[in-house]
Amino acid sequence: MTRGPPKALTSPKPLPTPLAMSAAPNGPAASPLPIRSSNLKHQRPKDKNNVEEKEPAPMIQPHPNPTFPKCKLRLICQDLDHAGANVFFSHNKPYTSISKAVDTVLSILYKPTKTNDHIPPTRSVSVTLRSMGGVAYTTGSDIDDDHKEIHFSLDYIRSINSERQEEEIQGVLVHEIVHCWQWNGIGTAPGGLIEGVADFVRLKAGLSPPHWKKENTGKWDAGYQHTGYFLEWIEHKWGDGSVRKVNNALKDEEYKEEEFWEDLFGKKVEELWNEYSEDLPKPKPKEEKVEPESVKQE
Repeated sequence: MTRGPPKALTSPKPLPTPLAMSAAPNGPAASPLPIRSSNLKHQRPKDKNNVEEKEPAPMIQPHPNPTFPKCKLRLICQDLDHAGANVFFSHNKPYTSISKAVDTVLSILYKPTKTNDHIPPTRSVSVTLRSMGGVAYTTGSDIDDDHKEIHFSLDYIRSINSERQEEEIQGVLVHEIVHCWQWNGIGTAPGGLIEGVADFVRLKAGLSPPHWKKENTGKWDAGYQHTGYFLEWIEHKWGDGSVRKVNNALKDEEYKEEEFWEDLFGKKVEELWNEYSEDLPKPKPKEEKVEPESVKQE
């Protein structure tokens, strides 16, 4: 569930041939064997029986630090003449901005392991720039759900204030890429929590727009920055990685609200929301304007 049209109304038609980008090489390539020198001083020593000694086979050392999985990245622009396309390409190097957004999302939501089986097996992400209403939305492709499609509005990109174009484009990309790699309680998690996690990651990446503000009105799962700031508070209150735990707890289990939050933090979500509300700065009372005696009407 993301900003923009619902999935049922936006089944993409066949698009123009995409410009493909890959975050990793297509496959391993064999290295050529080294050319041996005929010079005697470079030849391997021989033993007393005039038999060349073999060098011991090198040990294959495992990578000291596990890394995140890579996937195919694609960019499709349906209208290069659109003013929004000019804004996008003027302020972004597509491969750099998209791959950086992927790295940001994975590093906030997960820690890499040898198997990475705790991370959704997303195989490709296609970003399509096109004219449409709303801002952006993410969906699984027609191939299967391991291939994701992000549709980003050129009309919205055109409307971004010139002083914030680069930051806003990157912020939207980060939000939508979260939807390519987050867990959702096997489809049972509230949409507000899903969107809140995406905006929490955007907050943590330092890409929140200036009009966002913390609010305690309404319900905790209103979504987007409303829930994002609530999750940010949980991250500060219960320690770094708390929202990562929230996401991981949605991996293989259906979402059951009372059990979910009590298992993670020992409290119901309503209790957490009330504590968050209490911690927010109280609005200053408005001062009444006192008119001078000279202007008071008799």
